[in-house]
Amino acid sequence: MADTTGNTQDLGAKGGPGPQSRRSSWRYIGPGIVVAATGVGAGDLVATLIAGSNFGYTLLWAAVVGCLVKISLAEACGRWHLSTGRTLFDGWASLGSWTTWFFAVYAVIWGFVYGAAAMSSSALPLQALFPSVMDLEYWGIACGLVGLVFVWFNKYAVFEKVMTVLVGVMFVVTVYLAFRVTPNLGDAFAGLLPVVPDEKDSILNTLGLIGGVGGTITLAAYGYWVNAKGWTNSGWMKVMRLDNRVAYLTTGVFVVAMLFVGAELLHSANIALSGGDQGLVQLGDILDDRYGTTTGTLFLVGFFAASFTSLIGVWHGVSLMFADFLARRRGERQARADELASGRRERSWTFRAYLLWLTFPPMILLFQDEPFRLIIIYGVLGAAFMPFLALTLLWLLNSSRTPREWRNGHLSNGMLAAAGLLFLVLAVKQIWDQPWSEFF
Repeated sequence: MADTTGNTQDLGAKGGPGPQSRRSSWRYIGPGIVVAATGVGAGDLVATLIAGSNFGYTLLWAAVVGCLVKISLAEACGRWHLSTGRTLFDGWASLGSWTTWFFAVYAVIWGFVYGAAAMSSSALPLQALFPSVMDLEYWGIACGLVGLVFVWFNKYAVFEKVMTVLVGVMFVVTVYLAFRVTPNLGDAFAGLLPVVPDEKDSILNTLGLIGGVGGTITLAAYGYWVNAKGWTNSGWMKVMRLDNRVAYLTTGVFVVAMLFVGAELLHSANIALSGGDQGLVQLGDILDDRYGTTTGTLFLVGFFAASFTSLIGVWHGVSLMFADFLARRRGERQARADELASGRRERSWTFRAYLLWLTFPPMILLFQDEPFRLIIIYGVLGAAFMPFLALTLLWLLNSSRTPREWRNGHLSNGMLAAAGLLFLVLAVKQIWDQPWSEFF
């Protein structure tokens, strides 16, 4: 994204001459790859496939707008971390204790339910690839344990390299599938025009696609990965912005490729996919029948890469956020960026305690029906997080908490306000749709 602050000089958090500005260079790219890999999970692929299946290329423009919205949010997170030397949670805490309580409840409940969902999503393609080895629940446990061991014993540098390899797998698979289905490029370019389908709930479906392109708590984790990479001051601002653009260019490729598959393979043949991750397994069977075993198998490998990157990305990024949350609650006042860059946070007991919380308690859900009330609370908290992120970033980056030279410009304010409104509408819709009559 363009420089939305309107600044040309790189200054430090204290005002006056700051760290030397580094030239943006492809060799620095890393945290953006991590956030792209983590943010695009099986759920995003299913949502995009279903959009292509239902509406053809009509909503291609919405997928592109979704990427632009997320570029703005991630850039704002990274800019806060680099310009202030403080973490996002430290900024939230400065807004009042309500942010602390919201994050605490969110992290505990969201982590418990998401842990089971991530393990199950990673297990589905493995069971489809190796159906006679073991049951889905045990594949899920295996994925959770592998993720735990990997994140526990490796610091950010190794984590980033593995994520980059898995992103490469995802990229090859999705682009191959897009070419394999032979997209109609004329219709695809027409889909870049902002048209809303003339169907029931089409506006909300369109907003949902915009909001669902890689939009999770991992956007907030981006600033933590920026610091863990060793970028700790405003001298890295240009590098971060290039990295962020790469992140959502990569996300855009994934999303557009899967929309092509949905439009050409499913929409043209009037094939309806099942909801949830099972829809991807169904797509694997369709590809197997239409293009042969090799294509179906390759897709399942890409499906696993998308799911497992989301698992280990959350295991690492949200654990960093939780460790920072507890450190702030204990009254620590260190330079947070330096703490993250040193790797000490990744070795802390708080980081590893949340890793254990994401891994072991959720395994209970793999063997039983989902707890109904807990799932409703999870849905409400999940819906509330993205407007919370967008609106608190607006607050932080327009206040004296941010050095004047790195505060929001008009473009950034407009994008964050639009994102906040978008996610607020989606949150109200999701909360309204919860089966509250069965909750009480």
